Amino acid sequence: MSIFRSAVLFVLAAFLEIGGAWLVWQGVREHRGWVWAGAGVLALGAYGFVATLQPDADFGRILAAYGGVFVAGSLVWGMVADGYRPDRWDITGALVCLAGMALIMYAPRGR
Repeated sequence: MSIFRSAVLFVLAAFLEIGGAWLVWQGVREHRGWVWAGAGVLALGAYGFVATLQPDADFGRILAAYGGVFVAGSLVWGMVADGYRPDRWDITGALVCLAGMALIMYAPRGR
């Protein structure tokens, strides 16, 4: 599997997990109703499925690498959906997380 396809799967997983969590938040905390929360639960379930499509067989590695994508994606989601404005430290931290993700997932291994 190419790095490009793997990266696309990480972005899709982030969209589903962050979007699902946001929908649950909107349904419960913002009182938009159980339909929103239910849609969030479905998206979160879909995230779990998409994560299994990654090429690596090690669950821990996939989830650890995804953590970096989640951090950066959460900031982007906040900007788009809620008008959040990250500061330079938010951006720097997200870049560090993405660099860690790339090392965990794509570094050459002696297998």
